[in-house]
Amino acid sequence: MKVLLIILGVILLLAGIALAVLSHPAFGLWRHVSKERIQASPNYRDGMFQNQEPTPQFTGDTASTRETWWRFLTDKDTLRVPSEPIPAVKTDLKTIPTDSDWLVWFGHSSYLFCLNGKRYLVDPVLKPEWPATLMMKPFAGTDIYRPEDLPDIDVLIITHEHWDHMEYATLRDIRDRVKQVICPLGIADYLRYWGYADEIITEMDWYESHTAKRSYSETVLLCNGPTAEGGQTITCLPSRHFSNRLLAKRNQTLWASFMVEAGGRKVYIGGDGGYDKRFAEIHERFGSVDLALLENGQYNANWKYIHTMPEDLEKVILDLQARQVFTVHHDKFALSVHPWSEPDSIAQDIATKYNIKLLDAPIGTVVKF
Repeated sequence: MKVLLIILGVILLLAGIALAVLSHPAFGLWRHVSKERIQASPNYRDGMFQNQEPTPQFTGDTASTRETWWRFLTDKDTLRVPSEPIPAVKTDLKTIPTDSDWLVWFGHSSYLFCLNGKRYLVDPVLKPEWPATLMMKPFAGTDIYRPEDLPDIDVLIITHEHWDHMEYATLRDIRDRVKQVICPLGIADYLRYWGYADEIITEMDWYESHTAKRSYSETVLLCNGPTAEGGQTITCLPSRHFSNRLLAKRNQTLWASFMVEAGGRKVYIGGDGGYDKRFAEIHERFGSVDLALLENGQYNANWKYIHTMPEDLEKVILDLQARQVFTVHHDKFALSVHPWSEPDSIAQDIATKYNIKLLDAPIGTVVKF
């Protein structure tokens, strides 16, 4: 009996520890889930969000997929991580004038840009705090920016809910300095759980657009008309990806890319996702954009449909026909097994081959576009 009581006590202790860990707000397990708009979406079928084309998450055979993950978790002596700190620039973000259009990249897929006098912050991951540190460790030299370094944000844009794009600690710390949030369906539940006011959140499905002067209830289906002079239109567009958070059911929140139009200029926020016909369709609908921010990194043949493979980045750029390109999703975390510097070389080679205006620059550099 004494042994059984000890075993029961250990089980209860471990269960209590697990409950305490999973109660951390970053997991979002206890958030209220608003199902009405999600289940009404034409992109939500068979109990989950779907891509426009069939998209298996893993594309290698079982053995190679298992080997890939094992190498990722155990092999530390590779070129996946730089041997020296990555050069970066510490810029006083609060003093950059907003009278011109500029971009500052923080590594991976986090960046701040100014368009027509407004500051837009995309997928900020700036605070390596538990439990995110269990899954992601920034390269040396890349973690020089913190939430307190950011200026007031006119528009926060979240492309999807993965930990390397929607990180609790950063979003918690900037909450009181964000005027408006734009996100795909299902993300708002996390943000409300983390203390964001419902009235500043605009949650959209693919092919919906939102203007600065309209409320959430006035979000409308995408039309092809020009943006009103001096106004701002943000359009939610497809990507080819997936969503899940640790222990959460897969594909219960939407993933997206976005087009921002203001002052007669257009910025395309590509988000994460593999290649498909959407890039040509976006060009057909919007014409040539002034700046395209495109995923380039964390690719692998075993998940070639949900991230942009090197051979597909060229197709993406040619399909979009953007005037200027900046590639992201690299130079901060090792979330795949390719050499850490490979994405930079790939982008440079494509730019040289096709005379593309590539704006890629070190972390923290103010890039005019």
